[in-house]
Amino acid sequence: MTAIKTPNPPTVRSGLMRSGLVVSAMTMLSRVMGLARDVVVATLLGAGSGADAFFVAFKIPNFLRRLFGEGAFNQAFVPVLSEYSSQRSREDIRELLNATAGSLTAVLALITALAMLCAPWLVWLFAPGFGRDPEKLAMTAEMLRITFPYLLLISLTAFSGSVMNTWSRFAVPAFTPVLLNLSLIGSALLLMPLMEEPAMALAWGVLIAGVAQLAFQVPFLVRLGLLPTPWPNFAHEGVRRILKLMGPALFGVSVSQINLLLDTVLASLLAAGSVSWLYYSDRLVELPLGVFGVAIGTIILPALSRRHAEKSKEHFAAMLDWAIRMVLLLGLPAALALAVLAEPLLITLFHYGAMTDTDIQMAAMSLRAYSFGLVAFMLIKVLAPGFYAQQNTRTPVKVGIIAMVANMVFNLLLIWPLAHAGLALATALSAFLNAGLLGYLLYKRDVLVFQPGWQRFAFQLLGGSTLMSLALYFVAPDWHDWLSFGLWQRISWVSGLVVLGGGLYFTWLAALGLRVRHFKIHS
Repeated sequence: MTAIKTPNPPTVRSGLMRSGLVVSAMTMLSRVMGLARDVVVATLLGAGSGADAFFVAFKIPNFLRRLFGEGAFNQAFVPVLSEYSSQRSREDIRELLNATAGSLTAVLALITALAMLCAPWLVWLFAPGFGRDPEKLAMTAEMLRITFPYLLLISLTAFSGSVMNTWSRFAVPAFTPVLLNLSLIGSALLLMPLMEEPAMALAWGVLIAGVAQLAFQVPFLVRLGLLPTPWPNFAHEGVRRILKLMGPALFGVSVSQINLLLDTVLASLLAAGSVSWLYYSDRLVELPLGVFGVAIGTIILPALSRRHAEKSKEHFAAMLDWAIRMVLLLGLPAALALAVLAEPLLITLFHYGAMTDTDIQMAAMSLRAYSFGLVAFMLIKVLAPGFYAQQNTRTPVKVGIIAMVANMVFNLLLIWPLAHAGLALATALSAFLNAGLLGYLLYKRDVLVFQPGWQRFAFQLLGGSTLMSLALYFVAPDWHDWLSFGLWQRISWVSGLVVLGGGLYFTWLAALGLRVRHFKIHS
């Protein structure tokens, strides 16, 4: 057992908005580096078979990471750890960390070994269309054997991040994903020229990133006195509760990821490049989703969990209302901007090297469909913690199953007329259904209580978003003109449009009386 003094649980109520800004800033850095990574990949690989193979080989462990690491495990572990930090002794906290880390490692090590052994079948399961090209299937399976250990490494990294988030140390976990992007960029530039199959370099980059991310967090856990000595103990009371909560949470919190994976399965049956078009458009949507939605969801879960443990119902409801307002304040204009500027943004980021004009047109179609669902994706990130903080995982799983079935139906209805864009639109529609049901059930149970001022806030929000959208639509050059722009001309135009749209939006809000102090709330 670690012979380092465990710090007292957090008692100082930090401002949620300040914590949110810290996470958003670190996440913004990570997402910008992620876009830089995608620019490098798009330039060197384009949207061909090698790119499709890597995206599937990376998507499988990444999908499971979001299920186990940032999804079910995080939502089950944080409420239990928050309760321990508020009500149990330091020795009990150490025992919980040791048992949880050991049990998580044992389970994921077994899954990783089986997945590497069954790699070809996993590829066929997640991308059945690859079965028509034996060479592509074999290449993807080889990449998957290299990338799959990332699941074990990044899940342990997520465990470390959950511990630090519970102790209100948000910056380090939020910065850690930057290392993934740096590893992939470095592998693309340094290893790709040495590989017979260039895309294989990216698979090695994923594995390198997993090691780097876990190693980066260890010194910070040591400093907090929270570095566990992993030892499997599935009989531990806390581990049993986490496992009990994890089962339903596998569906409840990760439905949007499951829907995106279904998109990949069906896209593999469509024209070559469909997987990549969905990937590049999803990456642009992930920027505001991560910077705003995930950031707010990250800080709200431990805060809600503490309030639930303290039986502070009124503050719990006020936090949920605050989170919804923050999502709408930032998510709605971001979604509209992505829709209006789809082609210009894709051209500026990806239209280099192997990326063609047709690739841009196709990716823009799915980007607009995904942007339609951006607000819903973000709302799920803040509404689901309203249940998980109460250690209620059954309700979100029921909602998640309904949304999954709806997504399948939408996929079948929309894939034929809209091809890959229909898959993106189906995901967006099912996300609205998911968010709507979660919000309705929280409201019905008096957990979500809307605070005063919503009518005025809605008028401010809709007016500002409309003004911004119209300005961007009429000022931005036609997207065909962007194709002839040089790099710096593209960057200048995008920067100017961002400043124009953001300036008009926030000027409108300020003119109608909205101030920063209106969004300050303590955790």
